Amino acid sequence: MSQMLALVIIVGILLIGDLVAVRTKAWVPSMFVCAVLFLAGFWTFFPKDIVSIAGVPPVVATMMMYLLITNMGTLLSLKELKNQWKTIVIALFGILGIISILMTIGSLMFGFETVVVAIPPLVGGVVSALIMSEGAKEAGLVSLSVFAIVIYVVQGFAGYPITSIVLKKEGHRLLKLYRSGQIAGNKEQETAQSESAAPRATAQPELKLFKNLPEKYNTDFFKLFRLAFVAFLAYLVSALAAPVVSISPFVLCLLFGVIASSAGFLERQVLQKANGFGMALMVLMLFIFDGLKQATPSMMVEILYPLIGSIILAVIGMYIFSYIAGKMLKMSKHMAFAVSLTALYGFPADYIITNEVIKSLTDDEKEREMLTSHMLPPMLVGGFITVTIVSVILAGIFVGFL
Repeated sequence: MSQMLALVIIVGILLIGDLVAVRTKAWVPSMFVCAVLFLAGFWTFFPKDIVSIAGVPPVVATMMMYLLITNMGTLLSLKELKNQWKTIVIALFGILGIISILMTIGSLMFGFETVVVAIPPLVGGVVSALIMSEGAKEAGLVSLSVFAIVIYVVQGFAGYPITSIVLKKEGHRLLKLYRSGQIAGNKEQETAQSESAAPRATAQPELKLFKNLPEKYNTDFFKLFRLAFVAFLAYLVSALAAPVVSISPFVLCLLFGVIASSAGFLERQVLQKANGFGMALMVLMLFIFDGLKQATPSMMVEILYPLIGSIILAVIGMYIFSYIAGKMLKMSKHMAFAVSLTALYGFPADYIITNEVIKSLTDDEKEREMLTSHMLPPMLVGGFITVTIVSVILAGIFVGFL
């Protein structure tokens, strides 16, 4: 197969996944569609190295991981998150619930290594799934390497409908209070909270270290150079610390991204501003699906039991722990559970599902504004904390257990 034909085929699969997700309003995740198509290809006519043939060898994907995770760090601002501290606590309790129930009951049912591989992808997204998949592969655990990717791909199917159900219950509760005059809608509050909750919507902080630099010199390559330099420092510290303590360079990339952004060395979303985010994400997604080439039909049957079992146990753990946290912080059990469930999908699915639920509950614009102000900020912050931050840290820790 020629390089360009391979590239057209695999990028075409990503496109089909996107189109299905848009058409179904994210009820059918693009990752699931892509995974099914890649599996079908590998089981029929795809060369096993189709992703490498297209020009995405593992070394390129690793480079993109360093850049993407460092870029993720630039999204974090403690000032923006402090207003939603209750949401953060509940999101962390939900993750604690996943870890607790899987490490105890899950370990007895599926084995310790299976649970270790399952937890970070369940809590997070693309990056954590890839870290665990690569870690399992290096440890010689081929089926678990595939398991890490499959569990990430499938978990949304549990998260989407359950989130929709509990958000509708929360919405009905809020509407009842609003219509009886016990709570009021506040459009200004909605705007302020939404901006604080969605790091992507905030203004770019000043580049303090380059405040005298003319904008014309802040080229795409200068942005990429600074991003690569911060990622290199994270790698260097990880390598130097290795004889004493094992720290994942990807965890340090996240931390260094936060520091570099706060210090004014990096802009927020610097990879997007350098026009490199889309390409980097495409490379990373292709590398993830490349891991499915090892998945045989018999292996898929083999991992089906721990796959379904892990997701069910994770949801149970999230519900119990978020319920306890919600009681302690006086947040409704439905809202607390919905915040915890964001770990299964993150942004933008949390935004899409919340808006779809609000639209389905009422046609009154003021009621929609009230629901948005109460429901959207916690959902966005929950997804940001679980998927963007905690999952990468967990993956960095758990990969050491393999």
